[in-house]
Amino acid sequence: MPRLLTVILNWRSPEMTLQSAEAALTALQGVDGALTIVDNNSGDGSFEKISAAVAARGWDRGPQQVRVLQSGRNGGFGAGNNFGIRAGLPGGARPDYVYILNSDAFPAADAIRALLDHLETHPATGFAGSYIHGTDGAPHRTAFRFPSIAGEFEAQIRFGPVSRLLRRQIVAQPIPEATVRVDWLAGASLMMRQDVLDRIGLFDETFFLYFEETDLCRRAARAGWPTDYVVESRVAHIGSASTGMKDWARIPGFWLDSRLHYFTKQHGPAYAAVATLAALAGGALWRLRLLVQRKDRGDPPRFLRDLLAHHLRHLTGFGGTKQPAPSPAE
Repeated sequence: MPRLLTVILNWRSPEMTLQSAEAALTALQGVDGALTIVDNNSGDGSFEKISAAVAARGWDRGPQQVRVLQSGRNGGFGAGNNFGIRAGLPGGARPDYVYILNSDAFPAADAIRALLDHLETHPATGFAGSYIHGTDGAPHRTAFRFPSIAGEFEAQIRFGPVSRLLRRQIVAQPIPEATVRVDWLAGASLMMRQDVLDRIGLFDETFFLYFEETDLCRRAARAGWPTDYVVESRVAHIGSASTGMKDWARIPGFWLDSRLHYFTKQHGPAYAAVATLAALAGGALWRLRLLVQRKDRGDPPRFLRDLLAHHLRHLTGFGGTKQPAPSPAE
């Protein structure tokens, strides 16, 4: 029987993390493995609260042994999950698969088994992720193409004829109605082969938040291990519960840092610069339309100015604008 390590990353949301762990334990019944909760140095008593609750509920002695670990630093989403993955199974055993679950995500009873069965029956697939929906049942777009220059332009211009012309470059794909191969998936519910991680490495910890799973899936794809979207695996997700993304008044520096690092790492600095110019051009044309049409701007205030200023600071040697930020939920 394959062995599965499940990792849940907590950042200042102990009650919600425990709810996520409870749902995961129900979905893990009959699966060989263990569950690790990593506190990303919350500093608010989360580690102590979660540890006490796990012991009081007997989870640390259950068939799916639950461990609570303290990462010791808030290094971001990738760093926190890496800490849990490196810890391995209790006793030092090596898992066959690793499953990462957001602290604000709640798998259905058969959701984890569906991912595990998919990877077991599709040996050429490296990663598998879930159909994600809100707590109201509304589906979330979590299946994507890899970002590109054309995709940056299309995303910012928001113009139907351009979108139809560049339909194969649109990053956010329509919600799949059946299990299908995709470029990358959101990391709210993602299962990975340990063999693949051993070959390509874990999350790049330069990414504090956002683009880290994009980078990981691209590295896996380049090594010959694609990613599948498994519609039978259903997971409810609150979304942005720790990051506050829905309430951003300005685009955070950590998002800009991650975006620029992704394009530079995957394609080189020249490509990254053209991708930024494409986004600026598309955004400028969109804002011209807003002068005559009453539409929601669709991005935080000063987005284009912040995007340009961030890239210019990078080019002139002043670096990015990484900011402290919450890490586990995307």
